[in-house]
Amino acid sequence: MRGELRIHLGAAPGVGKTYAMLGEARCRRERGTDVVVGIVETHGRVKTAELLDGLEVLPRRQVRHGGAVFEELDLDAVLARRPEVVLIDELAHTNASGSRHAKRWEDVERVLEAGIDVLSTVNVQHLESLNDVVEKITGVRQRETVPDEFVRRAEQIELVDITPEALRRRMAHGNIYRAEKVDAALANYFQVGNLIALRELALLWVADEVDVALRRYRADKHVREVWETRERVVVALTGGPESETVLRRASRIAKRAGQADLLAVHVLRGDGLTAAPVAATAALRRLADDVGASFHTVVGDGGADGVTEALLEFARGVNATQLVLGTSRRSRVARLFDPGIGARVVQDSGSIDVHMVTHGAAGSAVRLPRLRRKVSRRRDIAGWVLAVLLPVGATTIGWTLHAVVGLSTDVVLFFLAIVVVALVGGLGPALLAAVLGGTLLNFFLTPPLYSFTIGETENLITVIAMLVVAVLVALVVDRAARRGEQAVRSHAEATLLASFSRTVLTRSDPLPRLLDEVREAFGLRCVVLLERRSDDAGWSRIAAAGPPECSRPENADVDILVEDGLHLVGTGRSLPAHDRRLLETVGGQALLALRGQRANDEALRARRRAEANETRSGLLAAVGHDLRTPLTSIKASVGSLRDPLLPLSEQDRDELLATAEESADRLAALVDNLLDSSRLAAGGLSPLLGPVGYDEVTLRAITGVPGARDVTLDIAEDVPDVLADGGLLERVIANLVDNALRHGAGSPVVLRASAHADRVELRVVDSGPGVPKRSRDRLFTPFQRFGDRDSTAGIGLGLSVAKGLTEAMGGELTAEDTPGGGLTTVISLPAAAARAAEATR
Repeated sequence: MRGELRIHLGAAPGVGKTYAMLGEARCRRERGTDVVVGIVETHGRVKTAELLDGLEVLPRRQVRHGGAVFEELDLDAVLARRPEVVLIDELAHTNASGSRHAKRWEDVERVLEAGIDVLSTVNVQHLESLNDVVEKITGVRQRETVPDEFVRRAEQIELVDITPEALRRRMAHGNIYRAEKVDAALANYFQVGNLIALRELALLWVADEVDVALRRYRADKHVREVWETRERVVVALTGGPESETVLRRASRIAKRAGQADLLAVHVLRGDGLTAAPVAATAALRRLADDVGASFHTVVGDGGADGVTEALLEFARGVNATQLVLGTSRRSRVARLFDPGIGARVVQDSGSIDVHMVTHGAAGSAVRLPRLRRKVSRRRDIAGWVLAVLLPVGATTIGWTLHAVVGLSTDVVLFFLAIVVVALVGGLGPALLAAVLGGTLLNFFLTPPLYSFTIGETENLITVIAMLVVAVLVALVVDRAARRGEQAVRSHAEATLLASFSRTVLTRSDPLPRLLDEVREAFGLRCVVLLERRSDDAGWSRIAAAGPPECSRPENADVDILVEDGLHLVGTGRSLPAHDRRLLETVGGQALLALRGQRANDEALRARRRAEANETRSGLLAAVGHDLRTPLTSIKASVGSLRDPLLPLSEQDRDELLATAEESADRLAALVDNLLDSSRLAAGGLSPLLGPVGYDEVTLRAITGVPGARDVTLDIAEDVPDVLADGGLLERVIANLVDNALRHGAGSPVVLRASAHADRVELRVVDSGPGVPKRSRDRLFTPFQRFGDRDSTAGIGLGLSVAKGLTEAMGGELTAEDTPGGGLTTVISLPAAAARAAEATR
């Protein structure tokens, strides 16, 4: 089993990290923990060196390099000694050349893999993510760094904090550096401003880790109510040259907003415009990972309006408070025709704050508005207007310059007008321009003038040719636009499918994440994978993303048949045909993820069956001894009582009867635990719940426990009743008290009760040697006695049965450290009054 890492984090040298680490080591040694010092740097500090007295210090390894001798951690000595806890100072230290690992934190990783707990220290300036920030503040670049991810994996991170003024006083008194270095340090690195900034960085970094722990706790305890609100920043990326600048700026905005969540979103366009290449998208993912942002992909249909809508819909869906975009790369001329996505987002953002980030590529493009795209309503209107204005303009030019230009030039002008109208407005406006142009050409410019009479055949051919050209050009433009739209949509679909495939192949739990990505990409409110039950009694939800709205395919807005009896459904809006086709492909990926998940579940069940077989073997081995022991005592006592040749006094008879009774009690308790364990495993236990008082049931529970005279009850009369089965709760308390008495090393056992919100907790507290945290998970596992040296401690079912009975009553049984040493087991059950009030609502 992997060891635990505890890190003392400081804002600067001299705050007391090593001192605090040594103080903790001494406390652990006094509690009986096997603690050794692998390497500790005192830097000549007398008070720190005094704490090493009495601790076992391993010799350091001598490393020769460049004619000098360096002292490093002797990793082999630590692994050979195998203590429970080892002290390894200065986590970011660089080892001398020739060492097994280049960095000391890599040595620590090897020690942890060996199952040894480690106490270590590190300063905030050595964290990889903050190294450049510290350099800007202090002007000093730290060459020794440690990855943030390694520090975050520590089980405990303790901030060793001190005010800048107190740290400077400690420096001035010579408690940190030698006297000749004090003045230079105070004037440079240890300036008040530097120390304040470093302290804030440390506090913010630790606060972020606390928030992660809080989210984990809320998830484990299924806490639904809101405890706090955090800033959330969404940054929109295009894949263009400005993306890196915009993302880094958004990262700084998120950090300054109190380490806000940062989400990078790339909107795939479906309007015919060129999308970002695959290589650019991959680079965006890597950059997002580097700055700690999550990467998301959504599709925006219908040109710039669709992109704006998709971006804002995503931001509102994740409860974003700030939105970061880069300023437009298009020229001022282009923005006259189309204000751009940024302007639309600012206009429609509502309560979301929008940041427009300038960059080197802003306004660098000199392109005119793109004409070859799917015709929007605005373009359609412009086409009809041009269909009237351009033929009139061509007529005006021809009529004004009739003395200079001939009829052939006039015809060319009309053809040009028709082509432009076809490019802008499509087929309808082009036909209108052709008919109107032919009419005006015939009336004003073709002899006989001012008459609709066509005097020559070639003039009729000209008008017909104009109509044909209008139709052909419009058809070509329409086909090109549709092909371009299809190409871009195919690119967007391929990118989405690649993203979905990456999720299926790389995630340990791909199905929920895949459905969540589908919900985001298609703008649905809820996406569910439904499977028809084998008994044809309805539908079961295999996985879902979003609120639990849909439970049957016929109630969904989108219904995709994945295979017989398996449907991928969604609610929120209906999808067009091309999106439904894409969703059918996604359904195949969901099927692969489901089959992989079920294969893993089957492998897990097979492993559990193998473990169950091992458990049965262990049970037979344990029960064989623990049943024979009391039976042997009973048989010997009864045989002695029945032997007519054995003279026994009344006192001898009483002792033999007491021995037989005690052995029978042990045998009855063993059988009860075995039966309870069997019923719990089979799911055949049905508790009868009702109001029960802790004060009453504890008295009954400890009456039959050997050594109950050492148990103290500290339960107030006003503690609320709990909703429980009195008989089962009595068994739970008896098992916990018996365990505390047997393993508490003779320490007194105290039972305390207290109410918290709608739960009432009973604590069974002992001050014995306790249980190491890394072994805490196995505490409630059956047959844990197998690794014990004492074979008289029972078969290890007491705590397992207690946990099972507690959970059967709707409660929780957990274990925690007793302050000052020892183990505390906590029974948490719902308050009877709170449950009754909930039932009457």
